[in-house]
Order: sequence, then structure tokens, then C-alpha cells
Amino acid sequence: MTMPTYTPRTVLSVEDLDALRACGRGERNLGYVCCLVGVLVMITGRFMAGAPIWLTSLGVGVVVLGWGLLAHSLYKRAVMARSLSSRSGG
Repeated sequence: MTMPTYTPRTVLSVEDLDALRACGRGERNLGYVCCLVGVLVMITGRFMAGAPIWLTSLGVGVVVLGWGLLAHSLYKRAVMARSLSSRSGG
């Protein structure tokens, strides 16, 4: 007995995939930049002579903001993917 072969069908068109990839790109890039700036501020507050110690806490806050932006862009992309796939009958 041979097993049936299943061919994957395309659920999303090329335009939908391009729109999905572009969804939240600005927020995602801003999240990466916030994480980088936050780490640099933390390092400055910790190791630079004469820098106030509260810079370390400020850096942690900026990193948390960056992670929040990354999570929000991921959530937006998942919502858009679900709506596009349900619209196309997937």
C-alpha cells in the first residue's frame, strides 16, 4: 500500500507575503535601536567614571521599551497573518 502524497498549496499570494513582511517593520527596527541604546546607556552608567548611577536604571527602562516594541510588532504580524490566511480560505 502506498501512502498518498500531499502537495502543499499556497495560502497567501506574493503581494500578501510582501505586505506581511513589511508589517511592523518600523516598530521592529525602533525596538532594535532602543535595545542597543539602552545597553549603551547601562554600560555608560556602570563603567564611566563620574556618570550618575541612575543611568543604569534608565538603560534598563529603555531596553524594556525596546522589547515591548519588538513584542508589539510580532503580535501585529501574527494578527495580520491570521487575517490574510482566513481571507484566502486557509
